[in-house]
Amino acid sequence: MIPNPKLVQHSGFLLTKTYPFAVNCIPLSLEDTVKFLKLSSDTRSLRFGERIHAHLIVTNRTTPGDVIPINSLINFYAKCGEIFVSRQLFDGMCKRNVVSWNSLMAGYFHNGLASEALNLFKKMISVESFRPNKYILATVLSSCADNETVEEVGIQYHAYVLKSGLLFHQYVKNALIHLYSRCYDALGAIGVLDSLPESDIYSFNSIINGLSEDGYLMEALDLLYRLVGKSLAWDNVTYVTVFGLCSRLRNLKMGLQVHSWMFKGRINSDLHISTSIIDMYGKCGKISNAERVFEKMQTRNVPSWTAIISAYFQNGCFEEALKLLQKMDLDGTLPNEYTFSVLINSVAGLSALKLGIPLHARTEKSGFKDHVVVSNALINMYSKCGNIESANKVFLDMKNRDFITWNSMISGFSHHGLGKEALFVFGNMLAAKEAPNYVTFVGVLSACGHLGLVQEGFYYLNHFMKQSGIEPGVEHYTCIVGLLSKARLLNEAEKFMKNTQVKWDLVAWRTLLSACYVHNNISLGKRVADIVFNMDPNDVGSYILLSNMYAKAKRWDGVVNIRKMMRERSIKKEPGVSWIEIKTKTHVFVSEDNNHPECKMIYEKVGEILNEIKLLGYVADIGNVLHDVEDEQKEQYLSYHSEKLAIAYGIMKLPSGATIRVMKNLRMCDDCHVVVKLVSKVTKRVIIVRDANRFHCFNHGVCSCADYW
Repeated sequence: MIPNPKLVQHSGFLLTKTYPFAVNCIPLSLEDTVKFLKLSSDTRSLRFGERIHAHLIVTNRTTPGDVIPINSLINFYAKCGEIFVSRQLFDGMCKRNVVSWNSLMAGYFHNGLASEALNLFKKMISVESFRPNKYILATVLSSCADNETVEEVGIQYHAYVLKSGLLFHQYVKNALIHLYSRCYDALGAIGVLDSLPESDIYSFNSIINGLSEDGYLMEALDLLYRLVGKSLAWDNVTYVTVFGLCSRLRNLKMGLQVHSWMFKGRINSDLHISTSIIDMYGKCGKISNAERVFEKMQTRNVPSWTAIISAYFQNGCFEEALKLLQKMDLDGTLPNEYTFSVLINSVAGLSALKLGIPLHARTEKSGFKDHVVVSNALINMYSKCGNIESANKVFLDMKNRDFITWNSMISGFSHHGLGKEALFVFGNMLAAKEAPNYVTFVGVLSACGHLGLVQEGFYYLNHFMKQSGIEPGVEHYTCIVGLLSKARLLNEAEKFMKNTQVKWDLVAWRTLLSACYVHNNISLGKRVADIVFNMDPNDVGSYILLSNMYAKAKRWDGVVNIRKMMRERSIKKEPGVSWIEIKTKTHVFVSEDNNHPECKMIYEKVGEILNEIKLLGYVADIGNVLHDVEDEQKEQYLSYHSEKLAIAYGIMKLPSGATIRVMKNLRMCDDCHVVVKLVSKVTKRVIIVRDANRFHCFNHGVCSCADYW
């Protein structure tokens, strides 16, 4: 960028695009030289500034003793990103002043080289006799904040500031507050705020934001109340910070009050404020308000588009989130890595692999292949869409990983019943010196459950988690219940639940109830079901599970009682629904479906498949059919369960040998499980079914769940 020629006049002649003074003209005065270099710095015009530098060289005013013009050049080159040129100029000076040191330090800081700024400060106070001013100390403290080094050197610099007597300058005070806030010591920042008078709005912005990001939400709220009690005028950063606090607190009432306050005060909402308002409404579940704010925006940028897409995603509106990508493209705004992350996670919410694959291709084409946040979303998406192999490929191709990456892969393998693979990744995580967290151990204990590793599971719970400083929660204890249940230790699982001081939720009790069904333990199943019904009288899945338990044991009186109880409580069984993606279309099936345009051919295909697997010894398991009809009719009901129809359609439409992926809303029944195992054997296909509990990978007549789900 070249400054407007009208801005660069000297002694009555206009400096043209050729800037002739750089070669042969009347020498510029020192005052004008400084002005032109400042203009070049402010406009980031490297070409124009270099011509000023050339002019100084020609007129012999860049000798090591010319402090003022060289200081201006150091500042100019630093602001234009040429920090190494700044350092060369600085090193060539035989005489320096405080401005020289501050210009280079600030240059290092603004170019992301905070540690170099700190090293330069150490050199200044050890080699030179200069006393740092308030600007240098503010730069030094800001550099500490960028390095997040409160415990190491930040406190030392705090002490140095106290000795200097410059702490009462607002620049220095705000930089010190920012240091503590940025380095996750927001309580230390409050200490600085309380110890000194005359805080400005910047001080409050820094601490409230620091407290919020540090998880001290109530403390941030208290400080906000203090701010409201003062007469300080809020700036745009304040509103962004406060809406961010509302988002983290999920405090819709406060968010509405602040938004209303803006309207009453006729405060103009810029891009940053509008984006933070959209984010707040999205996180508080008020998607309609987020939409209205977004629609009223005159201009939009990537963060605002990402905020509204995230709002839809956070409220379970996955299709709406994905539709916004097309509108974003029409608007001419290119998605960034965070936009793609939300979109890919929306695909995961729909389990729509056909939508995820082109998104994956677009992220690579857009240059985001090596962005961790995108790769993490891809691992999650492929895992939830039943393609764990692709998830693992993304994982292995990653150059950098964070704890979310490791957790996603461990959880993905566990959810697919691949316990050995999950524990292998956990071992690699420890070898990479990535600290496990709460979520990590949920995946690890789940993997132990799939493998029936009772001793190992208790070791992780009682020893490893404590060594890692992680307090076990209900999710971990539920995994232990599943682990004991898988090992047929149902009584031990019940005792564990009675003796563990934790507030058990429905998921935990359902886990034990499912185990009672698998292991035919009716007496314990009845006790557990009573507990579940007391917690949630409308939990239809538990009624069905208990009824199936009675039917399995041919206790028809129990079946009748459960059905009577359901009628009295107006509880209806949710219809089984399965869906499969063929090309770009999703085909949905319900049990005994007659609505599909190809239903006749699908039914014929189901008949062919059943006849084929009967040759392998298949006999329909009619014990769980609750309809009071003849056995032949019961077998017919079983034949047309939704997953059987979806799989038959997949066999009809997908190429030979292609993997069939089916999603289902309910738990897969025993008969369908047996059928799909045999179908995978006779068709020599991999069939993946995700039911309400987990993924089942059928291959060569065997399921990854080992017949326990």
